Amino acid sequence: MSTLSSPIGATGASQDPLTERVRATWTAGDFGRIARGYERGAAEFIARLELEADERVLDVACGTGNLTLPAARTGAAVTGIDIAPNLIEQAQVRAVEESLTIAFDVADAEQMPYDDGAFDTVVSMFGTMFAAHSERATAELLRVTRPGGRIAMASWTPTGLVGEMFKITSKYAPPPSGVSSPLKWGTEEHVQAQLGAGCSSLTCQRRLMTFEFPFGPAEVVDQFRLFYGPTVRAFASVGSADQAKLQQELTELWWENNRASDDTTRVQSEYLEVVGIVR
Repeated sequence: MSTLSSPIGATGASQDPLTERVRATWTAGDFGRIARGYERGAAEFIARLELEADERVLDVACGTGNLTLPAARTGAAVTGIDIAPNLIEQAQVRAVEESLTIAFDVADAEQMPYDDGAFDTVVSMFGTMFAAHSERATAELLRVTRPGGRIAMASWTPTGLVGEMFKITSKYAPPPSGVSSPLKWGTEEHVQAQLGAGCSSLTCQRRLMTFEFPFGPAEVVDQFRLFYGPTVRAFASVGSADQAKLQQELTELWWENNRASDDTTRVQSEYLEVVGIVR
């Protein structure tokens, strides 16, 4: 059975405004509806790690459990952490449905409630890249991973489909001044700058994530507009004229990338897979 700790940092006073912005983004909409579109690719990511039974695994920014659940199915001792309580609740329900033993914490990736070296393997798929302060998140990833343990990450690249989505969106709804693009995590240079000093080895490989939805590209964009936090917030921040332009550009992008021959959607988006061995 899964367990849920008391929320940590979810209601604390005087939170960093950028951290609160991240929380507000991922509590908007219903990310679980989008995450379903790439469950298979997430499971394949976990399979490549060849986790062992009882291996201590932490899924950082776990969302609704796309990595957490397949990791737990291997018999590993799994913990999931996310800043958004609504996503943790969904992950917990999924774990209960599968009778999987997973510990869940509502907490910030930049200040994790775990001891130094508490985990053998720390994973994060399209999660840590969105942390408000990249250096703080990096320091925490390294801190909670034992020496000789692994950090495995997946981050969208700037040139992939999702990267292009963020570029289009940022034209209409630019991020606050001083906030670096999460797409930096999808470049080897940024990964090396962040993790290189703390890892004895660091490998980067570009891979493709397949999104599959049982409806056409126009409806996919509607789904993102309704349920994907960053897109929800972007549309809410602009006027009706810009909303129409943003909708059109995103729809054209998905149509151009769709490889399905029927009324469904099947697209691929490039991401950077990183595996580092902690010193």
